[in-house]
Amino acid sequence: MYQEFFGLNRTPFHITPDPDFLFLSRSHEEALASIIYGVDERKGFVVVLGDVGLGKTTILRYYLEELAPKDLTTAYVFNPDVSLKALLDTLFRELGIGNKPDNVPDMVDQLHGMFLDEYQLGRNVVLIVDEAQNMPVETLEGLRLLSNLESSTDKLIQIVLVGQPEFAARLEQPELRQLRQRIAVRSTLVPFTEAESLAYIEHRLNKAGGSSASAFTPGALREIVGHAKGVPRVINILCDNALVNGLGHQKRPVTAEIVREAILDLTGHARVRRLPWAWASMVAVAAAGALFLASPYRALVFGAAETHAQLPALPQAPPRVVPVAAGSAESLARPGDGGVATAVIVEQGDSLIRSSCSRGTSTGLPTSASSRSSSRPIQTSRTPTDCSSGAPSASRPSRAWGRGRRERGEGRAVPPQAVWYHRSPCARSSAG
Repeated sequence: MYQEFFGLNRTPFHITPDPDFLFLSRSHEEALASIIYGVDERKGFVVVLGDVGLGKTTILRYYLEELAPKDLTTAYVFNPDVSLKALLDTLFRELGIGNKPDNVPDMVDQLHGMFLDEYQLGRNVVLIVDEAQNMPVETLEGLRLLSNLESSTDKLIQIVLVGQPEFAARLEQPELRQLRQRIAVRSTLVPFTEAESLAYIEHRLNKAGGSSASAFTPGALREIVGHAKGVPRVINILCDNALVNGLGHQKRPVTAEIVREAILDLTGHARVRRLPWAWASMVAVAAAGALFLASPYRALVFGAAETHAQLPALPQAPPRVVPVAAGSAESLARPGDGGVATAVIVEQGDSLIRSSCSRGTSTGLPTSASSRSSSRPIQTSRTPTDCSSGAPSASRPSRAWGRGRRERGEGRAVPPQAVWYHRSPCARSSAG
């Protein structure tokens, strides 16, 4: 579709395991060498492990098509989730053996004779099982019995088991301990490094008659490698979709923005990009926190917080109700205050005479006292004190007095009020 636009002679990023595009990273070379060695040296069991999309099947096909010796008789099983009898049926069919018996023991005996004939002719027999993690435990144990077919010096059949990492966990089961002990060669595929990922893209484009420089910008390659995380299948899918989008945008080479668009189309969300300064900030904050926790100030800060948490809450004294004779003044000590407070009782009248803030005295009286001499319970309240003049501020009580008259709509007396004057600030002001 996009080959002509990018100057390619074929599609470079098929997701099918094409041996012609095999790229051998270090772990892929080791896996391929393990298969060659295990089969040629008649080692019996060979195990190759690798996660999804790392190229296990591509390696198998490359071995069978390009490297397998001509004297090798091969049986390939790609659906191993079968019983032992079904597996032996497949083996008979792959090896071209007719007149198949109906029961497992007779089938094994006939295979033994066939393997001996091949061995005497200088030929080797190999059974390759792909997706081995899906094979039942009973079938795997049957394979162990099949591997017991041997001459005095060599194994008559070589069994290559290729599977995902779950297969390694299955081999650890107690019932498979005898099979596990017979595994002579084992290899594990790992994802590409960043350098191997870039070389892999270049390799496939070169196979298709192009180059990475003509197809992708450096930023686009960074986006592809960062998202694929070294998995060849993901690289193929992303590169293929990015080239299609590049054709749609008529953009050559493909840019990082087009690759991000392809990622969004494939996954539904863009790749998370972490800026260098963001990482630096996170490291700096973590380092500062570690230094604080290791410093002596930690005990000081957390110790103070713990002490504060242990202190009981200070009681809040409720307003005091004090019986006071009309027209008189009382000096009352209020719990929690720093000094003596003076209560000036306003019974009636139209103005409030300023009261002195001198220590222990009170001269604030109404302009006319009430003729009533009975005591009246009154509720005390606070009023700010004007310490600069040494007297309480009369503005707020006056406004309260005015409100009291308006609320009642007439000029009669208001209920008694008590005005609290704090002694401590006045004392400091006079001392100054």
